[in-house]
Amino acid sequence: MPTLRHDAPVFLLDLGDDENRFSPSWLETVHSQLDTVVAYPDPAVLVTVGSGKFYSNGLDLEWLTSNAVQAAQYVADVHELLARVLTLGVHTVAAINGHAFGAGAMLAMAHDFRVMRADRGFFCFPEADINIPFTPGMAGLIQSKLTPSAAIASMTTGRRFGGTDARDLGLVDAVAEKSALLEYAADLVRPLAGKDRGTLAAIKTTMFTPALTALRAK
Repeated sequence: MPTLRHDAPVFLLDLGDDENRFSPSWLETVHSQLDTVVAYPDPAVLVTVGSGKFYSNGLDLEWLTSNAVQAAQYVADVHELLARVLTLGVHTVAAINGHAFGAGAMLAMAHDFRVMRADRGFFCFPEADINIPFTPGMAGLIQSKLTPSAAIASMTTGRRFGGTDARDLGLVDAVAEKSALLEYAADLVRPLAGKDRGTLAAIKTTMFTPALTALRAK
């Protein structure tokens, strides 16, 4: 399960050491840890990372198959996590330590910045290959962060991008070796700690209004 560590001003949210799929309990834990970050009274920034071979494989399809009657609420809960990270009042960076697929890749997209391991792991939106269309909110989130050509290349093909290719397309901002990944990610946002949280959240909300409207549509 996710765990939170703090080395002021950096909060490090470890998403877990397995596939880090979005089970209801996983979502609840992440929200609780984000509450801790937001409530911290001093300057703060957030780094997220996985500790195994995955950053996150996204939706918990096994749980969803067994709980189909709750599907609409589950998708709404996933949407809310994406919306919350997208507008968080502190700067955020995803340190993509391994595979980021589907909604796991979308979670990375919701961060302000993304750094991916250079030598291992794939960044992929597999929806075209697994016959699960993007929701309007998910599509809006991705398209709010990418050029139209990058969105087409990643959203319609199911292609698996390694770190360098993901950087070149604009899916991530930078790549780093495994040993330097967390330090690189933390160094990106550490100088940004101390921004007024209300102002920062308002700026992000204005920047991404169309995506947020779609993510939070009833």
